[in-house]
Amino acid sequence: MPKGVAENVPDDGLTTRQRRTQPITAVHTGPGKGKSTAAFGMALRAWNQGWPIGVFQFVKSAKWKVGEENALRVLGGSGQGGTVAWHKMGSGWSWVQRDIESSEEAAREGWEQVKRDLAAETYRFYVLDEFTYPLHWGWIDVAEVVEVLRGRPGSQHVVVTGRHAPEPLLELADLVTEMTKVKHPMDAGRKGQRGIEW
Repeated sequence: MPKGVAENVPDDGLTTRQRRTQPITAVHTGPGKGKSTAAFGMALRAWNQGWPIGVFQFVKSAKWKVGEENALRVLGGSGQGGTVAWHKMGSGWSWVQRDIESSEEAAREGWEQVKRDLAAETYRFYVLDEFTYPLHWGWIDVAEVVEVLRGRPGSQHVVVTGRHAPEPLLELADLVTEMTKVKHPMDAGRKGQRGIEW
């Protein structure tokens, strides 16, 4: 894709402009670091376009301080760019195994909220952060997610992050990026660092 030029142009009867404004479903998956970070980078671009943004975190606890959250909240309230709404559904169970039932319920409630917001076209850009985990564990029906995302109205863009993205979601997606790990500080026994992981 040199200089942003599409190598193949489908015979779909659409103009270049019409094709260019179609909603995107993106998936950032794989074992490497940077899936959420890349999604939040896309959210920054959406904010710059003045789009309302909805972030739904499906694993991280409400107690965890996420650097991107603070930055996007400040930007969202700045009066410039788009607004930002941040929703946390998880209780941190992915790292500390406790109260899995309430985490499953919170994930389902979060998905119900996403469905309502998509139907109402509440946001123009959605980050479903670590959403692949409740899909992978069977907490949320993959076929339903694919159907809802495929049938969403308007031009709402959705990016989903997390390992183990299910195949039907990958098939639906317009953009799939797999983050692979070549090397990580944890390999040398170094834990997450302030300013790098959060």
